[in-house]
Amino acid sequence: MWFHKKIYASKLVTTKGESLQILNFGQYLETAGPDFFNAQIVIGNQKWAGNVEMHVKSSDWYLHHHEKDNAYNNVILHVVWEHDQEVFYSNDVEIPVLELKKSIDVNLLTKIDTLFASKSWINCEKQINMVSNLKLGIWKERLFFERLEEKSKFILEIFENQNRDWEATCFIVLAKNFGLNINGNSFLELFSKIPFSVIRKESGSCLNLEALFFGSGNFLNNNFEDNYAKELKEIWNYQKAKYKLLEDNTVSFQFYKLRPDNFPTIRIAQLSALMAKFPDIFIRIIEANDLEIYYKIFDVVVSKYWLNHFNFDKSTKNSNKRKLSREFIQLLIINTILPLKYVYVKQLGLDFDEDSLALIKEMKKERNSITSRFEEIGISNENAFDSQALLHLKQNYCNKNDCLKCSIGLDVLGKI
Repeated sequence: MWFHKKIYASKLVTTKGESLQILNFGQYLETAGPDFFNAQIVIGNQKWAGNVEMHVKSSDWYLHHHEKDNAYNNVILHVVWEHDQEVFYSNDVEIPVLELKKSIDVNLLTKIDTLFASKSWINCEKQINMVSNLKLGIWKERLFFERLEEKSKFILEIFENQNRDWEATCFIVLAKNFGLNINGNSFLELFSKIPFSVIRKESGSCLNLEALFFGSGNFLNNNFEDNYAKELKEIWNYQKAKYKLLEDNTVSFQFYKLRPDNFPTIRIAQLSALMAKFPDIFIRIIEANDLEIYYKIFDVVVSKYWLNHFNFDKSTKNSNKRKLSREFIQLLIINTILPLKYVYVKQLGLDFDEDSLALIKEMKKERNSITSRFEEIGISNENAFDSQALLHLKQNYCNKNDCLKCSIGLDVLGKI
């Protein structure tokens, strides 16, 4: 209520009966310490600037041990639903209190109760069609960029861990997404441990990259029958000695319930082919702005061995379909390339370009249980831009019952 200023701002008084005027509600930073920073209020004839702390009951101040924390010494107002106890600073001066239950529109509370009492998939499922397409469109754009911001945190962490090397960062983020949901974390763990300087040196040969990647992932410890596997093992033993590398016995890869084309062996072979073809992959994907160009960049062919193998020493029917599918490439664009571009241009102090936004709107919508359900209740899901926005909406607002932080929720509350 405080965040959205949903209180009667006129004729406010503290629990001591002093007049209260709110000049600035403060900033909600969701960090340790008081809830709202840099608020400005007037109590009586005295103007105050400082922080605001929120509790359901004023006695929660002591329940949370704020009296022992110096970070709360600059609280200028204690905002509570119910005032049940006087609260004091560490110097025994009483803290001013505003009791909200006397300053809230009861009708609004009833509407919120009605919305939250729903047993539907999302709280506003029956009312969401009240929201105009214009408002939905504006909110979707905000949601899309919030999702980019969320993904950028992981990329920035990798960037710092890789000594601010963009090529290394790009490779590791790509590698994680080559592993998809099932093996993504295993790929991240494995490829983060291989020094990128070694990958750079070996990138002139797809065979050498395969030996490096499969060897590091502990795939080459068997006594193989196939000459290809034997050759990889020989190269890996040389690389191990040359670069002082070790097999990683701690990383495990899942094959169970995966389609063979998604086996980690195939994805590693494809990643090797990509890095051998484009050692400068980062610059290429940053400069590209056309979907067809991305399809060409990721149009790589695995070594002949993998055309009739999914695992070492186990041949299968020959296939020329070990290429990256367009659907998979679109996933890489959504989860790797656009977030990487977003972080990169922000680091340069530039804005995310319109071409990148147009690119994701050109891509096919994502089909999953969440986007399908939104479609069922009448929300448009026309392209990947819509899909990403809707996924973020469900995961970060609907699932958390954060309707008062959601543009849709606030609009619905104003109409019911």
